[in-house]
Amino acid sequence: MEPTFKPDTKEDEAKTGWKSIASSVAILALAPIIAIFLTLFVFQSYEVFGTSMESTLKNGDRLIVQKLSKNWARLWGNEYIPQRYEIIVFERPKFVSNASNDVSHLIKRVIALPGERIVVSDGTVTVFNDEFPDGFIPDEGMEYAKDILTTSGNVDITVGAGEVFVMGDNRGNSQDSRRFGAIADNLITGAAKFRFLPIGDAQSL
Repeated sequence: MEPTFKPDTKEDEAKTGWKSIASSVAILALAPIIAIFLTLFVFQSYEVFGTSMESTLKNGDRLIVQKLSKNWARLWGNEYIPQRYEIIVFERPKFVSNASNDVSHLIKRVIALPGERIVVSDGTVTVFNDEFPDGFIPDEGMEYAKDILTTSGNVDITVGAGEVFVMGDNRGNSQDSRRFGAIADNLITGAAKFRFLPIGDAQSL
């Protein structure tokens, strides 16, 4: 028997039209919810203010900051400790001067990790840990440090549990852990992973 076909009626066409409209409305309604979820828990765009991370980052650069690792750790009740050399965004300590009331966060590079002793003396940074009991110079041979001639300050502390010691790449013009001490993990927003503006300087960090 040959197959038969029933032409769509106006009623069928109307139902299809309403389904299409309902689907479009649902997508439009969910889009901002998904965007908010991603911003709160997965990644967020940040703009760099100031010169403390030059020459790696410049004033006005726009970055993608990954927040998923931090929120995943929190979900399971664990500390979030970024890796050495990662560039992180964290809440600005209240006593740190603020050139603009809009700047609520700072961005710096992780130099020392929990349990490590960090010494800044005679213009040099040295980190002591179990692997290097005699100390090593974390800046040595690193691309970000090519313009660092000296690191001012006189520091000798052991980083506490759940904390990281951070510094700006522009060591001569950076308010960082040399002044306000190590940063607790609960103040960290996330790690900067990508610079997307200016387009000509777009790159992974």
